[in-house]
Amino acid sequence: MRTPILLLAGMLTVASALAEDRLRLQPLPEIPPPPGVPDATLEPQVTITTRGEDRVEEYRIRGRLYAVKVTPPHGRSYYRWTSAVTGSWSVTTTSRPISWCPCG
Repeated sequence: MRTPILLLAGMLTVASALAEDRLRLQPLPEIPPPPGVPDATLEPQVTITTRGEDRVEEYRIRGRLYAVKVTPPHGRSYYRWTSAVTGSWSVTTTSRPISWCPCG
């Protein structure tokens, strides 16, 4: 008869110690993103409007306009972009979008 009572007392002691440990747990700090993950503020904001019959796509990062794609109703699209160094605008009629980021 003594053995079951000692066993029950031991189990209650262990259970109360585990419950105490749970109360002392602290939440982990937030984990920073891994290297190489782009900053959300560097995602381009694209605004599509029409000017006359042309479709105009304006590309901005942090509110700064850095590229414009103009698609006329007839003919090829063309891009205008600004140089991050000089700030002057250039034009190209390439079929590929601009793949660089003026994140400076």
